Amino acid sequence: MYDVAIIGAGPAGSTLARLIGERYRVLLIDKRQFKRSPESLSSTKCCGGLLAPDAQRMLSKLGLGLPKNVLEEPQLFVVRAIDIQQGLEGYYQRHYINMHREKFDRWLLSMVPASADIRLGCQLKSFTSENDYFSLTLIQDNKTYVDKTRILVGADGASSKVRTQSLPKHPLPQRYFAIQEWVQADSNLPYFSSFFDPEITDYYCWTIPKGNHMIIGAALRPKAETTDKFKLLKRKLKDHGFQIGKTVWREGAYILRPSNMQQLSTGTKGIALLGEAAGWISPSSAEGLSYAFRSALMLAEALRPTLDDFEKRYHQKSRALRRNIFLKNLKACFIFNSRLRKVIMRSGLQSMEVYQP
Repeated sequence: MYDVAIIGAGPAGSTLARLIGERYRVLLIDKRQFKRSPESLSSTKCCGGLLAPDAQRMLSKLGLGLPKNVLEEPQLFVVRAIDIQQGLEGYYQRHYINMHREKFDRWLLSMVPASADIRLGCQLKSFTSENDYFSLTLIQDNKTYVDKTRILVGADGASSKVRTQSLPKHPLPQRYFAIQEWVQADSNLPYFSSFFDPEITDYYCWTIPKGNHMIIGAALRPKAETTDKFKLLKRKLKDHGFQIGKTVWREGAYILRPSNMQQLSTGTKGIALLGEAAGWISPSSAEGLSYAFRSALMLAEALRPTLDDFEKRYHQKSRALRRNIFLKNLKACFIFNSRLRKVIMRSGLQSMEVYQP
């Protein structure tokens, strides 16, 4: 029997396994194989691959430094914000690290101690709660396995099976469908661009340069003519002078946007939720890596003294994350309200001039 079984080997799951893998008997599973070429364009996760300042601080707190092989060109120091409908534009200094997301996940996974049992290409089909443990039904290589664990951790993202099965009546954050296309680009502008247009989405859209490619992405309301909305975005980008080459890769995934504290959950008896599975993701920017690291560290600290009553300790430690989500929602009220955004952008607050040769 395992002490802790972690579903999902993304940043949250791999970090937790690294932090507790030598203290407890740990099982870490992920449906991804991680067998594609290291030079592949992107990961199967729909992620822009930008490491925001909050996530950089968490890597520092965890005592980690990025290896150069996970970096992408160019490195970005400016965000170009464009309000398409109101015809407004501004440049804002931000320090992002541009990286290859799958290589980043591989790197985090490589630091999990050998004492942990890692199973890739493995999926959780279901689980049942027994007296003092969970029975997990897993599928790998078209075969079904059953394992037991004292504690079950859901680090399995926006569509978390652990959360939906253990807390079926708990309210979920608003779900959006994120679509990204990797397009060929002979030359990329050296900044991350964010676009606001209520005709496309009540959230936001983006472009990110990646070497010889450019990512075009949008967070769209599900079942709201997402394909047509994405085509509209591309047409409007061309009108703004963006050179959009041939599409070489397309990906999509659900992302969450918590709007109130009731949509957040650290788990239930014997079960803990990490990262986006818990609802830990910024409602203003959809940044989730810093929350993945923070929640993994909080749970590791809650598990350190003993496995008993870890739920209470983890929930108490997560108060800082709840406050953070609350403040990000206040920030979102300014960013995504067209009138307030107009006032802020016209004021030039915190904006900068960018030299155009």
